[in-house]
Amino acid sequence: MSDVTLEHIKKAYGDNVVVNDFTLKVKEGEFVSFLGPSGCGKTTTLRMVSGLEQPTSGKILLGNDVVNDVSLRTFIPPEKRLIGMVFQSYAVWPHMTVYQNVAYPLKIKKVKKDELKTRVLKAISQVRLNNLEKRYPHQLSGGQQQRVALARALVMKPRVLLLDEPLSNLDAKLREEMRVEIRELQREIKVTVIYVTHDQIEALTMSNRIVVMDKGIIQQIGTPEELQKKPTNEFVRSFLASSS
Repeated sequence: MSDVTLEHIKKAYGDNVVVNDFTLKVKEGEFVSFLGPSGCGKTTTLRMVSGLEQPTSGKILLGNDVVNDVSLRTFIPPEKRLIGMVFQSYAVWPHMTVYQNVAYPLKIKKVKKDELKTRVLKAISQVRLNNLEKRYPHQLSGGQQQRVALARALVMKPRVLLLDEPLSNLDAKLREEMRVEIRELQREIKVTVIYVTHDQIEALTMSNRIVVMDKGIIQQIGTPEELQKKPTNEFVRSFLASSS
């Protein structure tokens, strides 16, 4: 696992600035949420960490490795960053079993058969899908499909795990269950997590720290308790209050 450092990150599409002067250090093993309304720049920031988007300016480090430095034209592609990603859509292959879905990224990397089997079964066990290895996605619930996506990210032994609104397609009861499961799993394997959500309850109950964003700008960074007791401005206060 690694810490993640973003230094003065900016992302613009022409004249439209979607992320501006974003500076943050996520500590190794920390669970940090990017929280804000739709269109505030949180997913774009996550995609820049992953390498799926490139910043207009600024610098990104994973541990001591510079993966993006616009001024020096440094760019490490996503597949070389050793980052696990889980998105809003389950993104599991319908024609593959649970085992085949989880094994797929290791097959691409040509991992040896014995090691592949060990790592796949461990990842499946970590997300509590034991004995479902031979099932296909259509035979699974929404929560189970999201666990498959999570296992596929974990099987790569990622330095950082990026989760983009992973629970938003689930019903309320399942969301609550998965919140607990994801947080317990993160504490168990001690992976660094950046979690994107527009849901205040998710951020407040899961995170070590929360980055509140609006219109591409960081409004406040703090623990859930700090944000609730001492919001720095009216936007933070009202946005958090809207969850009550």
